[in-house]
Amino acid sequence: MTRKVLLAMGVLAISASATTFGQAPPAEAIERALLAAPRQARDGAMVIKWKADGTYDTLRPGTNRIVCYDQSGEPSEQPFAIQCTSVGNLERVAQNKKFEKEPDRNVRQAALEAAEKDGSRVKPEYGSVWYSMSGKDQSSARLHITIAVPGATAASTGLPDHNKQGGAWIMNAGTSSAHIMIPGS
Repeated sequence: MTRKVLLAMGVLAISASATTFGQAPPAEAIERALLAAPRQARDGAMVIKWKADGTYDTLRPGTNRIVCYDQSGEPSEQPFAIQCTSVGNLERVAQNKKFEKEPDRNVRQAALEAAEKDGSRVKPEYGSVWYSMSGKDQSSARLHITIAVPGATAASTGLPDHNKQGGAWIMNAGTSSAHIMIPGS
């Protein structure tokens, strides 16, 4: 009888460890997702985990408008890739993830351009910040910061549409993807 009980307990222990093998514990996953967040926003940031169908699970609710997620190794992403932005951009991110499932870059770009042209491209929240930290691993990852200004142009912002002057500039001017590039980030 004792052997059967011990055997059953052993099977349960192995089963429990097998289901969590390779998965970061929730606290660890939350801390990792927050790496790209500004220090003053980390405590109140929402943390989510994207699912393959474009929806997400909330790992931690937030008290401010920042949402962070780990997208390491996903299609079109670096092996280490963390991103934070405004909760107002979640619909845009979900749409991006659907486009990024297309492995052929030319086909993906054509689909993005078609959505832009027909007006179905979800716009990001104007003035929202995107904090992205990516690289081959955490130790070599760099922080990149952009500010969404959908529809903005060089004429409407007064910013150049190229990086040749060394300061901030607008990329993808006149589209829903228009954003201000921050040099040195």
